[in-house]
Amino acid sequence: MSEGRVAAVNGTARDGELDLGAVGRALVRKKWWVLGPALAVAALTFIGVNLITPKYKSEARILFEGRENVFFRPEAEKGASERDRTVDQEAVTSQVQLALSRDLARQVIKGLKLGERPEFDSTLRGVSLMRYSLGFLGLAKDPLSMTPEERVLESYFERLAVFPVDKSRVISVEFQSADPELAARVANAVADNYLAIQQTARQEQTRAAGRWLAGEIDVLRKRVAEAEAKVEEFRAKTNLFMGTNGTTLSNQTLGESNRDLAAARSQKADLEAKAKFIRDVLKRGGSVEYSDMINSELIRRLNEQRVTLRAQLAEQSSTLLDNHPRIKELKAQITDLDRQIRDEAARLARSFENDARIAGARVESLQSSLDQLKVQAASTNGQDVELRALEREAKAQRDLLESYLAKYRETTARDSLGAAPGDARIISRAVVSNTPFFPKKLPIVLIATLATLFVAAGFITTGELLAGNVYRGGAAEPVAEPVAATPAVSVEEPVARRSWLPKGLIRAMAAAPAPIEPQLAAPAVAAPSSELTVADIAQALREAGDAGKRVAVMGAAAGIGTTMTAVAIARELARDARVVLVDLSLDRPKLAAITIEPRGPGIADLVHGTASFGQIITRDRSSRVQVVPAGRTGIDAAAVIGSDRLRTALDALARSYDYVIIDASVVPHALDDRIARLAPCAVLVATGLAAAKADALRDHLASAGFADIAVFAGTAPALEPANVGVAA
Repeated sequence: MSEGRVAAVNGTARDGELDLGAVGRALVRKKWWVLGPALAVAALTFIGVNLITPKYKSEARILFEGRENVFFRPEAEKGASERDRTVDQEAVTSQVQLALSRDLARQVIKGLKLGERPEFDSTLRGVSLMRYSLGFLGLAKDPLSMTPEERVLESYFERLAVFPVDKSRVISVEFQSADPELAARVANAVADNYLAIQQTARQEQTRAAGRWLAGEIDVLRKRVAEAEAKVEEFRAKTNLFMGTNGTTLSNQTLGESNRDLAAARSQKADLEAKAKFIRDVLKRGGSVEYSDMINSELIRRLNEQRVTLRAQLAEQSSTLLDNHPRIKELKAQITDLDRQIRDEAARLARSFENDARIAGARVESLQSSLDQLKVQAASTNGQDVELRALEREAKAQRDLLESYLAKYRETTARDSLGAAPGDARIISRAVVSNTPFFPKKLPIVLIATLATLFVAAGFITTGELLAGNVYRGGAAEPVAEPVAATPAVSVEEPVARRSWLPKGLIRAMAAAPAPIEPQLAAPAVAAPSSELTVADIAQALREAGDAGKRVAVMGAAAGIGTTMTAVAIARELARDARVVLVDLSLDRPKLAAITIEPRGPGIADLVHGTASFGQIITRDRSSRVQVVPAGRTGIDAAAVIGSDRLRTALDALARSYDYVIIDASVVPHALDDRIARLAPCAVLVATGLAAAKADALRDHLASAGFADIAVFAGTAPALEPANVGVAA
């Protein structure tokens, strides 16, 4: 290669961000790959929905009330509040199962003669070959192996839907059929038969209750008669006859005697009090004004005479003196009347005392009689307890008989009137629908078309993402290379040692020498076709297949861009493949500077067991290349490169990625043979070196165990300004 030659950077670097505009342009560019399948699916779907037999749906609604009419409710339950009879959701669900019962289904099928319709019995129009094949393989039921009733019931239940309406006691009955009138008739028939089954069940319950009550009433009548006979027999035996107030005669007599004794004691006390009061008044010399004395006829006459004499005395005293005989006569008459009144009062007191003594004698007599009655009552207490037990038993039997008689009369009345009310009623009958329920042609066609559009667009977008064509990217800054007078290294190596390199490329490797240090400000100049470039190496690795899966990039000297060459090869391969770049230049690690986590762990940490695969793998900031840096643990290059854990880790990376690019150390290196066991292919970066020295280094690598060796004498593409420090 002549002096003054300037090489340009080959390829572009990408920042890894998705470009939505590029996705849109890709979809527009391949629009017929999206629209074509969508239109085809739309046409096929339209034809398919028109070939399907339409089905019509009708709906009937039933309100489940769960309570009887108050006029028909049993007498014992009429006081129950409506809140206590509230229907719960479990009861509504149970009624749904009643509407879905096979007995009701058989009644509907029999009433509407559904078994005579081919829609419900597929064997009437012949079994299709597909249905027969599915049945033969066990993937579906064979219609011929089923009874006619089973076939009709299966078709019936496939078209019937019964469910409770949310937050209500309403039950919806839906039925689908190819005949809209039949769908309405079946829905109404299900509702009618549901109500008929409920009413029939209630009537049967009423009749069964009536029959049971009639038998129990006959038994209870005998028990009541026997219990009452025992009561009367025991009462006659023990003389415990009943009085007028519902108690025994002995108890009644005892009570009456007790009342008479109390009355006699009260009378005696009253008479003694009256007599004492009169004598006290007479002792004091006062006038006796007592009701019994005032009511006495003699006392009343004496008082009248006294009043008359006092009037005369007052009249005469106005004209006569006190010593006048007439005055003395009047006073004597008044004194005699007072004496007579006092004598009458004393006599009345004696009468009260005599009555009191009589009352006392009566009290003594009543007390004696009461004591005798108490002794008699005490002797009959045990018999009275036994009598009351017999009476309670008779009363319990009588009450139970009366309760059964009342219920029997109710059940008899209901049965005779046929008035057993149901718990539900139809609130909405099914009507004939003119609009097919299935298929919904327009929605199905639209959904199928849109789904195909999305799937086709997804496939195209996925392909573009895998190809890496929809990421934002920009060309790296061109770097001028200074002139170097040293020719490139010759690579006249037997083909067997370079099986991953094309033969045409082997001759191109004897190119002119390239400048040593890149300059950011110099313009890029296109390289001639005879010079080996990074793109040529990447293409050779692609064509080599598995032989070029692992590549070690090694430098002939320090500071000639070994790390930049490794990064450039990895980025070039990452255009259409998954690439991982591993930093094994453990003495001078540099790859961490281009990652998004410069201070993260690396391969040395994995070998030492302080980090996992998920922690050490990071990403290149400017491309899709995955990077495994050297690590942050104290590095012993010999221990790391010679470790079995490193070999295992690289094997795992080789299985997960298409290419494993290793940034190795500068040759000659004491560990070159170990690196050769990790990666059989090598790229020797010999920029600016004499051909003789490059040949010597290539022979050294060959003797170390590398099978294929390519000598790169050009200049590696420069990194972006933020990462220039990596090129050292």
